[in-house]
Amino acid sequence: MTAAAGTGRDDAAPGGRRMLSRLGDAWRSRRDKLLTNKAFLDWAVRFPLTRPVARARAHALFDLCAGFVYSQILLACVRLRVFEKLAEGPDTVEGLAQRLGLSLDSTRHLLDGATGLRLLERRGDRYGLGPLGAAVIAAPGVAEMIEHHHLLYADLADPIALLREETPATRLGGYWPYASAEGPRALGGDATESYTRLMAASQAMVAAEVIAAVSFAEHRCLLDVGGGDGSFLAAVARAVPSLRLMLFDLPPVAARAGARFAADGLSHRATVHGGDFRVDAMPAGADIVTLVRVLHDHDDDAVRDVLRAVRAALPPGGKVVVAEPMLDTRGAETVGAYFAFYLLAMGRGRPRSAREISDFLREAGFAKTRVLRSRSPVVTSIVEGI
Repeated sequence: MTAAAGTGRDDAAPGGRRMLSRLGDAWRSRRDKLLTNKAFLDWAVRFPLTRPVARARAHALFDLCAGFVYSQILLACVRLRVFEKLAEGPDTVEGLAQRLGLSLDSTRHLLDGATGLRLLERRGDRYGLGPLGAAVIAAPGVAEMIEHHHLLYADLADPIALLREETPATRLGGYWPYASAEGPRALGGDATESYTRLMAASQAMVAAEVIAAVSFAEHRCLLDVGGGDGSFLAAVARAVPSLRLMLFDLPPVAARAGARFAADGLSHRATVHGGDFRVDAMPAGADIVTLVRVLHDHDDDAVRDVLRAVRAALPPGGKVVVAEPMLDTRGAETVGAYFAFYLLAMGRGRPRSAREISDFLREAGFAKTRVLRSRSPVVTSIVEGI
């Protein structure tokens, strides 16, 4: 009797979900017809209750169309160091034209465009920093990332060719050589220097979010896999003085980390290990492992291999922390769109949702997973497995 009742409830639940799904599909189909009907859109713009929504969507569509222009205005400001110059104080068009080496007309075009994007702001007859221009200065690594984007713009010049895999060699693929190398372990220091420097420049923002969310003080030894020049571990070391530190990355990158730890006075508590985490065993001894901006650079099979290797290196009850931008994150919905094409141009990997990463963790042998709260999900989302 009880078993039959339980079976009935289980059978009814999928049927109820299918009914809700069909109702949802019917509603969305009706909505799509309305939103593609010009007469309805004309009415929506005129009707007071729907006018704000119609205007907001028109504005969002314009931003999509104009996005490349916005990015080039931002790039010009970074390359000309406009924000740094105005951080010293506001200036006139004439003064900035002389300091930037531009004509008056070109300077006005740049300043007006940057003002419209809230990078700058008008202050009488002068221009000063806007809220977003100030944010570029305040956020370490943002300017370096913006400058680096010229490689991505070149790869996206023909997005259809990129999608059809008609571009044999991309600029981003060359910048991140491990993405296409058959044996990344053999890469020399010259091949890894530029991307390691870029990752280090932008690591402070990510490290602050992870340190705020994860209880590192509960652990005795942290292994950072794919840890670059050690910027993340150095930040954790300052926050948790009792924690021992280990770093695992390609040999030339690990060597840079070792030099950094020595310069920072951390050699007594930090060790480095060179290797390729796709084929080499993880160093043992840590009870917590971090993968910071690592998994989204790799395809699914490599992610499975890495997480299984991490699980094997951890003791019972050990923890892994995955920190990277993730799909379907409230407050950071556009992150997925960006990384979908960035990683496509890079030649490997894909953005994943927190749910997908949790599934991979459980498949690798982690019994429990949870999503940790990030103060700035645009910077990173965080999932841990135990």
